[in-house]
Amino acid sequence: MDTVIAAVRSGADAVYVGGKNFSARMSADNFTIEELGECIRYCHIHDVKVYVTVNTLILDEELEEALSFVRQIALLDVDAVIVQDIGLAYAIHKMIPDLRLHASTQMSIHTLKGVQALEKLGFRRVVLARELDRNEIREIHDQCPEMELEVFVHGALCMCTSGQCYFSSMLGGRSANRGMCAQTCRLPFSVGSKGDHVLSLKDNSIIDYLDDLYEIGVTSAKIEGRMKRPEYVSAATKACREKIDSGYISENTKEELDAVFSRTGFTDGYYTGHTGHDMFGYRQKEDVVSATGELFRKIQSGYSKEKQYIPLKFEFYARIGEYPTLSCEDICVRGESIAEKAVKISLDREKIEKNLKKTGGTPYYVETVSVDIEENISIPLSVINSMRRTLIEKINKKREKCNTYREVLSVGETMELLDKSEQTDRSGHTKRYAVCADTGIPHEFRDLDIVFIDLFSLSDDKKVKELISSGINTGADIPRVMFSKENSIIKRLKELKTLGINDVMCHNLASLFFAKEMGFSVHGSFSLNVFNSFSILFLKEYGITDIEVSMELSLSQYRGLKRFIPAGFAVYGYMPVMITRNCPGKSIGSDCKSCKKDLFLQDRYNKRFFVRCGGYYCEILNSVPLILSQKIYNGAEPDLTVFHFYVENSVEKVKKIASKNNEKPDFNNFTKGLSAKGVKKLTYF
Repeated sequence: MDTVIAAVRSGADAVYVGGKNFSARMSADNFTIEELGECIRYCHIHDVKVYVTVNTLILDEELEEALSFVRQIALLDVDAVIVQDIGLAYAIHKMIPDLRLHASTQMSIHTLKGVQALEKLGFRRVVLARELDRNEIREIHDQCPEMELEVFVHGALCMCTSGQCYFSSMLGGRSANRGMCAQTCRLPFSVGSKGDHVLSLKDNSIIDYLDDLYEIGVTSAKIEGRMKRPEYVSAATKACREKIDSGYISENTKEELDAVFSRTGFTDGYYTGHTGHDMFGYRQKEDVVSATGELFRKIQSGYSKEKQYIPLKFEFYARIGEYPTLSCEDICVRGESIAEKAVKISLDREKIEKNLKKTGGTPYYVETVSVDIEENISIPLSVINSMRRTLIEKINKKREKCNTYREVLSVGETMELLDKSEQTDRSGHTKRYAVCADTGIPHEFRDLDIVFIDLFSLSDDKKVKELISSGINTGADIPRVMFSKENSIIKRLKELKTLGINDVMCHNLASLFFAKEMGFSVHGSFSLNVFNSFSILFLKEYGITDIEVSMELSLSQYRGLKRFIPAGFAVYGYMPVMITRNCPGKSIGSDCKSCKKDLFLQDRYNKRFFVRCGGYYCEILNSVPLILSQKIYNGAEPDLTVFHFYVENSVEKVKKIASKNNEKPDFNNFTKGLSAKGVKKLTYF
């Protein structure tokens, strides 16, 4: 609450906070339900909105509790809920359709089609991916003007696109999608033998561009800082407020912001489109020692007292022999004693006005006081002061309640939707899919049900026709991130459809949206982060063919899912642990032209992680392949299994897919991933 007060008194228009569970900052000092109620009341009185983060992936066993939490905060009058899990969003919309949904940046929305998809699904605001540049944001607003856009303007930058990082969970079971990121990217990594922290970016700061953001249609400027001190929140909020109100940031405020927290400075590289070496940085000794006790005390002094910024207009009325009244708009209070005729000294208008303007310790100031009294009237000043306090209390009470939500279904009725929906029947045949980085497909792959090939490798029409005519059921693997390439991707998909490709693998809401509109058979990948049965029910209603569930689920958790469409999981591959827009090679001064094809990262234990370059993005692959043999997943029989081939040649592909039935796969080093334990559970308080 100290941080909330610091934000409000420093000029915030809204705050976003987390509850004890289901928050992407689980290690923060989050709020109990009672504390959330206090927070919402305080903020509404101060004309500030409150958005509660329920922005983690939710397991089936947690759905009922998550929905109960959402219902509780709706009753507390929260202004919106920030959500990552598409299944939870689907259920909330069924339960309380009037509750505003904001799409968390964890949903990885980074293109126009993704925003349009969310708009159709009833979202009111989207927190865009941090990696977008100015032109991309402007295009989204121009083509989708009714959707509110929120952009991070100050705070930490993850190297990976939010919602797509599996590094922490794969190495230690702590899922970034579950609020428990171990910040693996801040650890020492080198590119080959060069560099030391090649996955650590400086903090983002585009406060200087706030007027530009407003001009291109951004609704909300967001400050990252739920893990930071109140002083940091105050300094960042104050800087934004100054820029908005005055058009510039004072040197004093800039110095405070630089000193309170940084990683060797700040970057505006994504917004300006200048990605590269200058964006990288990590927290060093001089960054730590700059945040002194003296600095914190100086910042604290700026928000230690209540600021009066909400104007009130009072009307005071009194007649001898009657109870006096004090009114503000439609609220009226009556004095506790009857006004009398003055014996010696009558009460004058100036004294009444002076006492009514004593609103210190509240966010209000009295702009005008209209005084209508008889001559020679006497009223104790204690009565007038009491009337003022009572009126302020009533004004507070009125301001606390801002929203009225219509609850269509109870929590129990919402959960019953899962039991009432028909599940798919298992045919007994497990489909086998492969996802491949290139067209070097061995002849033996004809036995697979579908082979999805990277869209950019399907650039040669002749080669595509040869693949199809060879008997390989060929599909297109749409890139996991698209950014400004979305239109060219859609154009190529139209061409591929005329060549006979009818199946696509989709990794985000944007590609689900446009691929379905184009008439493809749409298959969902692991990076859609399907974690629960409501997500599968949503996909069924959306018209998706089948789904590869999140690789952060254990096999027992997969087994418990209700399969409203065919569902399965990855059984082989050097699985992606990160996808980045800024190439780690640039941290050591390389550029895409000079990058070696076999680029790899090396950690402090000398493990190597392949880097797969897509030209405008990079995927960092795990150091060892995931391998799940039939013996491992026996009893959790999937409707489909997916083999991922990103770095193997044709011979290796055949060898590795042929080993799928081996009880002891013929590899020296491999991982079973999270198939046994899944990611760590949320900590309940």
